[in-house]
Parts: sequence; structure tokens; C-alpha cells
Amino acid sequence: MHEPGIGLFDSGVGGLTVVHRLLEAVPHEHLLYLGDTARHPYGTKSADVVTRYAVENAEFLVEKGVKMVVVACNSASAVALDALRERFDVPVLGVIEPGARAAVAASRNRKIGVIGTEATIASGAYTRALRALDPGLELYTRACPLFVPLAEEGWVDNQVARETAALYLASLRRSRIDCLVLGCTHYPLLAGTIGEYLGPGVRLVDSAAETAREVVATLAARGLARGEGQGSASFFVTDVPDRFVKIGGRFLGAAIDSAVRIER
Repeated sequence: MHEPGIGLFDSGVGGLTVVHRLLEAVPHEHLLYLGDTARHPYGTKSADVVTRYAVENAEFLVEKGVKMVVVACNSASAVALDALRERFDVPVLGVIEPGARAAVAASRNRKIGVIGTEATIASGAYTRALRALDPGLELYTRACPLFVPLAEEGWVDNQVARETAALYLASLRRSRIDCLVLGCTHYPLLAGTIGEYLGPGVRLVDSAAETAREVVATLAARGLARGEGQGSASFFVTDVPDRFVKIGGRFLGAAIDSAVRIER
């Protein structure tokens, strides 16, 4: 990499939905993605453990000379952003604040739902971010851990996916929310099934898309944007890359030719 790029990390493949959006939004930029596949998933681990992993991942990217770090993982964004921002000099962006802002802007009845991993929901990070923007919101949260393996298996539009969505989302539908934050980077793959169950009156907020917009705005505001030339995407993992390469294309929207394994 001849020029500083944008570093992203996640526990596995989910953050590739953010990479997918960035490839569309900033095609001139070099992207470096680290999937911490050896320690996946983060969603069931403690805040201290996730923070330690996040710092180690960011250290790897910063050592590669990136000009920005994107925490492309809701679980890590929920607990580790402050620690990362204190430790590193480059801008550090998460996926929670952009999604929260988009949800507040989209909601009309001020009833917003949030779904995510157990760690993300337990952290209360979305609740804090949303209430900071509008203290009067009615918020409804739900952990949906089975959505992650369904997305990775490609079971996003079958009877199993539909029954799982109904099980998780019934209480949210009864609450008459008009906006739902997909608070895990895996969940956009299930957006069709989720949207079908909740109905057309509920706007789905994709945190990956909103994070890409935040990256564009931050690059412009800080004078960091690479305005021309061909961008690139490089992929690193902490375990054997076979599964990452095999299923990552579903999240990236394009085939992944290879990924480099790094030692921990």
C-alpha cells in the first residue's frame, strides 16, 4: 500500500457489509480489513475481553499505516470506542452513532426498535446514543443471536429465517415501532425477511450504509480523502482463511480471491 488507507476490523465476516458500502462510496480509497476469525464471535463475550481484542486489532491496522480506523462491528463499537480513541491518533469511527442518527431522522412516531447481538444490546450503547439525540424516544431492544449463523449459512430467505424473525420480532411489531436499527453488520443480509415480517410501515436502518456516509464526511472534513486513482481492498484474518474466503462474498457482494492469515 503506497498511500495511507482506511482500516476496518470485525470479529469475522459481518463487517464486510461496511466494506461493500465503502467500495461504492469511496472507490479511490485503499481499504484494509481485519477479520478476527480466531476469536469470533464477539457478541457473547464480556466488555473487557472485547475491548482487549479491539485494541489489538486496531494496533495491527495502525501499524499498517492507516489514516482512519473503522470499528465495523457493533459489539466492539458498543464497548471499545472510548479506549480506542484515547489510544490512537487517527480518527476512530464506530457503527452505532451513525445508525442512531439515521434512526432518529427516519422515525415519525418516535418509537424505535434496535436488534443486535447479546453484547451490543446488554451494553445499552444504542439506547444511550438514541436518547442523547432525543430523550423522549420510546425504545425497544431485542437480542437476536441466531441471525448471525443464519446470515453466515446463507439461510436468509427460507422458512427457518422467517420463523426465527417471527420469534424474535413479535414483541417489536406489537410495540408499533416505525423504525428498526439493524444493530449487527450481519443483519442486512436478512433485511428482506425482517422487513417482510414487520411490514412496509417500518423503516430499516442499515448501520453499514450509515457508517459509510460517516466515513465520507469525516474524510472530507479532515482533508484525508483520496480524490483520484484506483482504490484497493486487502483482507487479513487471524485463523485459516478458507471459511472467510468462502462465505465472505455474501457480505461483500463480490468474490474474495484471498486473505492473509496473521499470527496472534
